[in-house]
Amino acid sequence: MKNPGNVESSEPNYDRQSMVESQLKTRGIRDERVLKAMATVPRELFVQEGHRKQAYADCALPIEHEQTISQPFTVACMCQALGLTGNETVLDVGTGSGYAAAVLSCLAAKVFTIERIPELAATASDRLQQNGFSNVVVTTGDGTRGWPEHAPYDAIVVAAGGCDLPPPYVEQLRESGRIVMPLGRDNSRQNMVRFQKNNGTITREHLGTFVFVPLIGDFGWAANSP
Repeated sequence: MKNPGNVESSEPNYDRQSMVESQLKTRGIRDERVLKAMATVPRELFVQEGHRKQAYADCALPIEHEQTISQPFTVACMCQALGLTGNETVLDVGTGSGYAAAVLSCLAAKVFTIERIPELAATASDRLQQNGFSNVVVTTGDGTRGWPEHAPYDAIVVAAGGCDLPPPYVEQLRESGRIVMPLGRDNSRQNMVRFQKNNGTITREHLGTFVFVPLIGDFGWAANSP
């Protein structure tokens, strides 16, 4: 696993270890690299000060601009579904607080993450750099269009629910690459889907039901909903 900055030297945290044991291992997270990353990244750095006592609760928490930080299990499930080995370049759509990008930074060589709200992007970028996650690059933009300048990606993960898989993701995905994204016609509950690109053909596998905010942008939920 990657050692981003000073993260590995952080003090052992009982709540973090308890989260791994009670919320992740018991619900099917088996990838040891993912479990180690979740045990390493201090989630309390990525939540609002008033919610720090709940940082390792089994739930999403509110952050600025009416957005949320996903529950730990959701982040771990998506990371496990990507099947990262450590040498990949990953696109993370929907930076939010930066927590998922921090976890991904422990699992991949490089993480490019895009956030549509400039204030969230700026805060996440500062937080990530100040805490040693130096292999993460943050930008502001329409996440449904991906980030073509750094393509192709070995993996793409999307932290918002859409009706359909945006074509730019397929175009920017490397052969044999994976996309993990929630899909559904209900903008409050979606099926998590893992897509894989093989010989130019996209296959899909359903991973379960989750709840995400809607994917907003040119190829997002509102633009493609009935």
